[in-house]
Amino acid sequence: MATNNTAGIGFEKQIWDAACVLRGNMDASEYKSVVLGLIFLKYISDRFDEKYQALVAEGDGFEEDIDEYTSEGIFFVPENARWNVIASNAHTPEIGTIIDEAMRAIEKENKRLKDILPKNFARPELDKRRLGDVVDLFTNIKMVDAGSSKDILGRTYEYCLSKFAEQEGKLAGEFYTPSCVVRTLVEVLQPYNGRVYDPCCGSGGMFVQSAKFVENHRGNINDISVYGQDSNPTTWKMAQMNLAIRGIDADLGKFNADTFFNDCHPTLRADYIMANPPFNLSDWGADKLTDDVRWQYGMPPAGNANFAWLQHMIHHLAPNGKIGMVLANGSLSSQSGGEGEIRKNIINADLVECIVAMPTQLFYTTQIPVSLWFLAKNKKQKGKTLFIDARKLGTMVTRKLRELTDEDIAKIADTYNAYADGSLENANGFCAVVDTEEIAKQDYILTPGRYVGIEEQDDDGEPFEDKMNRLTSELSELFAKSHKLEAEIREKLGAIGYEI
Repeated sequence: MATNNTAGIGFEKQIWDAACVLRGNMDASEYKSVVLGLIFLKYISDRFDEKYQALVAEGDGFEEDIDEYTSEGIFFVPENARWNVIASNAHTPEIGTIIDEAMRAIEKENKRLKDILPKNFARPELDKRRLGDVVDLFTNIKMVDAGSSKDILGRTYEYCLSKFAEQEGKLAGEFYTPSCVVRTLVEVLQPYNGRVYDPCCGSGGMFVQSAKFVENHRGNINDISVYGQDSNPTTWKMAQMNLAIRGIDADLGKFNADTFFNDCHPTLRADYIMANPPFNLSDWGADKLTDDVRWQYGMPPAGNANFAWLQHMIHHLAPNGKIGMVLANGSLSSQSGGEGEIRKNIINADLVECIVAMPTQLFYTTQIPVSLWFLAKNKKQKGKTLFIDARKLGTMVTRKLRELTDEDIAKIADTYNAYADGSLENANGFCAVVDTEEIAKQDYILTPGRYVGIEEQDDDGEPFEDKMNRLTSELSELFAKSHKLEAEIREKLGAIGYEI
């Protein structure tokens, strides 16, 4: 049975539905920082309190020693910022101010969180009665049935991110990539250990899924080092909180920054690079970067940053590193602005390992069709590229949104693994392994449909002549019915004075 990524989210949905009482007339973008900020505050308070109670039980008087917490990766929560203080003031007029002061106190004691936490709970337009109700909601969270505090609040944070993406529509593309798309990248790349990098990390979903992958395969998330950056200050803060709530120590730069103009990791050579850069970004500053060392395969056009992102990632790749990224389908075939020549040079450098054409309607934010590009500095199959046409995969979970199921993701990953070890057999309509010479004959266009062919149809056993006789007979009957209906319509229109 196919399993959707949204399965088993009853608890998270309860949190979301109940927290929606706070929204009132607030825009989703404002409401987001309030809800996610409270989830984060509850998370670090729970983690602190668990350790605090253990230290009290030991009886050595170390429960207020900050080193006892930071040595275990636990954020130290000052006394006036602890959840019991917030909960006891939930229905006072000062609740917003108390939460803001709690956020400031936590930032002061934990340098990693400096200037990251939201501090806008005291503003007049935020209904304090409703804010108190949401504080009650988090106070009364029962973790026994839902799993550990860390796990359930992490899942709730991620679920709320997806719901905000759904509500904000196009604007949400800056911070959220659908989980099933990220999981597909991760399951193909398999980042067990090494340096993981995302130059446009949004809310940090690539890193969260990488950590989940390592943990699910009985590894240690400390075996991966996380690097990233993002230009949007709000998104950058969300990523910091999202990673902290997951226990992932990451270097996202000292502040939000434009990747092209202020590369936070100029000397980094990553083992795995995963990204969903902004689609078809124009006015990205090409005129000021004409001699940049990153444009090894050609100067990207000023009107579209797709191949600027791609070359930035290749520049940051370790000798055996791999890239998995999302790009608009236009990048597969575009010849404008020198893109065709850049694509040709990258293909001839034997970097393109796999192209996956994805189904439509996977994104809350855009209907632009997308593909996954997988590149490698040291391909296992030299001179060959795998093409996968996955456009028929996925299940509609709402009227507008499609998801890849666990089985769909496994099918793509298994196909890639079979290609990598040389055992894959081409499947018409789905996958094909193609030599670079054949790609050159197709003018270096990478659209999978050109290479995988048409899916074979099952033979129903009916001879061709018999089938044609039957179909033409059925068509003749339909024509006769249509003529009869046409005559009836003419007659009825004529009866009321209209002639055709």
